[in-house]
Formats: sequence, structure tokens, C-alpha cells
Amino acid sequence: MSTIMDKWFGESNKLVDALFSLASKLQPCIIFIDEIDSFLRERSSTDHEVTATMKAEFMTLWDGLVSSGRVLVLGATNRPGDIDSAFLRRMPKRFSIGLPNDEQREKILTKLLSDVQLDCSVKDLVSITDGMSGSDLKELCRNAAVNSTREYIRKHILDTNGEMQIHNTKEISLRPLKTKDFLDAMDPEKVMKLNVTSDLD
Repeated sequence: MSTIMDKWFGESNKLVDALFSLASKLQPCIIFIDEIDSFLRERSSTDHEVTATMKAEFMTLWDGLVSSGRVLVLGATNRPGDIDSAFLRRMPKRFSIGLPNDEQREKILTKLLSDVQLDCSVKDLVSITDGMSGSDLKELCRNAAVNSTREYIRKHILDTNGEMQIHNTKEISLRPLKTKDFLDAMDPEKVMKLNVTSDLD
């Protein structure tokens, strides 16, 4: 949606029109809107004029799609209650996508950590990530890697005054990530619920 949202008055409407025009020419085609609630949320009197006119334009063009056409508007959201009812009526089919189970989390983590050295098994990580979504897992892996990098900087690059030293980047070798790195990157409350100690290696 950031591509469509434009600060200049009228430009967003033109981009919405171009979107539907291109979709019609490329059909079969899917117009997918991630986090659709941020764009098609319940309308109110406090809406900015540009936003209100863009929503109206989007709805008009959506209604203009012929039933025999092969253009599908698909949206994803974690907050269906925030979406304008007028738009919900135009999306009669709804599918609830649950959180990934153990097997699915293992596949996601294996993919995310395919180029990362580990000093623990992916199955160990699966057991401590119950209830996490795919985006949660991605953020967890990123934060765990950042923690390891910060540790390296503190030990090998900062001098006693906390100043950066000139360092040959070719010699940098980060240690493999441990279970502790992932636990440290998690919400402390979740770690407590897991009933695991933070000194895991």
C-alpha cells in the first residue's frame, strides 16, 4: 500500500485506477493487500480527505470488476474487526489461518536459519517457540543474531574505553548461535512460562 499512498492530492486515486486497470489486462490476476485493516479500516468523520476519496475510488473500481472476469481481490489481516463493513461485504469468503504447529515451525526455522551456524538443534528451538507466528520467528532469529554480534563487538572490537578499534573484518568469526541467544531475544514473560533457565548453552 505504500506504493499507492501518495502525498499529492489525486495521485493515489490515479494509482488505484492503474492497479485495477493493470490487473484486468493481466488477468487471471490477484490483487493482494497485506495488513488490509491499515488501508480499509472502518471509515469515520476524522478520515483525511485523501484517504476517504481513495477508499471510495477503490470500492468503485472493485464493484466495476465483472463477475465473469478473473481478477480476485485478496486481503490478509490480524484485525478483521477493524475493516469497514462495506469492504467486508465484498469479500464473502474468509479463511482463518492459525499459528504454525511444531512441524510447521520446524520448517520455518530451518528455512530462516539455513545459512546460520547453530550450537543447538532446530527441534530445541521448536520446543520454546510454541504460539509464535512466522513473523515472530523471523524477528526472533534476527534478534538472536544481533545479540551474538553485540557480544562479539564488546569482546573483540571495543577497547577499555568503549571506543571502536580498527579491525580486520576478514578475521571476524561469530560463534554459533545457542539456545540462550534465542531465549535472551524472547519476551521475558514467555521465557518464564516456558519454565526454562536462561543459562542454557
